[in-house]
Amino acid sequence: MPTSTVEDYLKAILLREQHLAQDELVTMGQVANDLEVAPGTVTSMVKTLEKVGLIRYEPYSGVRLSSEGRRTAARILRRHRLIELFLVETLGLDWSEVHEEAEQLEHSMSDKLIDRIDKMLGHPAVDPHGDPIPDAEGRIRQPELHSLADCHPGHYEVARVSDQDEAFLRFVERSGLKPGAHLELKASDPAADAVEIEPVDSPKITLGAAAAGKLWVQPVAEDDAPA
Repeated sequence: MPTSTVEDYLKAILLREQHLAQDELVTMGQVANDLEVAPGTVTSMVKTLEKVGLIRYEPYSGVRLSSEGRRTAARILRRHRLIELFLVETLGLDWSEVHEEAEQLEHSMSDKLIDRIDKMLGHPAVDPHGDPIPDAEGRIRQPELHSLADCHPGHYEVARVSDQDEAFLRFVERSGLKPGAHLELKASDPAADAVEIEPVDSPKITLGAAAAGKLWVQPVAEDDAPA
């Protein structure tokens, strides 16, 4: 079985790969930044991971997961996101608190226990933040979503929040922007790097482009938007 450190590396690479084109590589600097370790430490580890067939390493360029590495990484990601949902739905923890708890628990829970949690929760598709949960075979369904920062005025439903920072998640909740929330994008001002939105049942607010870029939405027909 992979160690917790190996699992952390594989999961970090998988999360980066999801935003790259098929032939692009995850850079060593990105892995070092995500895991908060020195670049030299990353280089040593990826050489080890390449020897056991979990990644493909190209010196001075970056890394990609092998088929086996991707299956292992997806299994860890599945554990993490199901644990987050379990902690929220069953134990009543706040959605802003569960990321760090899941980081610890994902390495100690067996696949058998995770499968039981999955069944108990009704085989959910997403975690509390809207991130897709891999299925038991490691497949990840990535719905087509749009960053709010790139959208035109109209009606949208929040589907995913891509920042796990506790303070940001609390801001999202206070602003009525959790996944499932509906909003109207009133105006977008690229020159000011800001968007003006009006969430349902919440006051109109202005978001900076950085914050809006962390909210992933899907369009909603005006007739289907809550009044």
